[in-house]
Amino acid sequence: MTERTPVDLWFDPFCPYAWMTSRWLLEVEKIRPIEPRWHIMSLNVLNEGKDVPDKYREQIAKAIGPVRVVAAVQEKYDSETVGRLYTELGTRFHNQGRLKELDRLRETVEEALEAAGLDPAFADAMDSEEFDEALRASHNDGIDRVGQEVGTPVIAVEGVAFFGPVVSPAPKGEEAGKLWDGVRLVAGIDGFFEIKRSRTRGPIFE
Repeated sequence: MTERTPVDLWFDPFCPYAWMTSRWLLEVEKIRPIEPRWHIMSLNVLNEGKDVPDKYREQIAKAIGPVRVVAAVQEKYDSETVGRLYTELGTRFHNQGRLKELDRLRETVEEALEAAGLDPAFADAMDSEEFDEALRASHNDGIDRVGQEVGTPVIAVEGVAFFGPVVSPAPKGEEAGKLWDGVRLVAGIDGFFEIKRSRTRGPIFE
């Protein structure tokens, strides 16, 4: 069997672009010898002390709840379990559009936990600071590799870390593999820091 290269990804479940990047990475796993590993980070923590619009500040303040839940699961279970929960959360938040129902956020989180084969009682972590230290440690582990100027997702592979890629929609099949090959190539070049263009479309969930 071909040895698979570990690829670490840090995400906030509320971030639509992290969600699409994660779905792309799962496509890559089908056709390239990689092993995705899942870690929590927080848009709320990332933007502490930063000047952001009030509406965005209100949204990410609510985002800390699901982040805490993932941190609680991450403390007790392995990466595969974290990834499974992320899939259930992201499907509901993004594909099903339930981020618009923030008044039912706990219900959505409990449903995702149950679908992932986990105890819905993990949702109690939404209103608890018990896992905040572990959450921040996981967040800092990812963001310290790339710097404070970026957000979620962060990917690290074989000593190289980078933000993104930001894609919409997420490529599938060999297109996903080609993007992976290209990203790995440029990210592995010493002295390479950034390539970017303005987004001309919003998130496209499939």
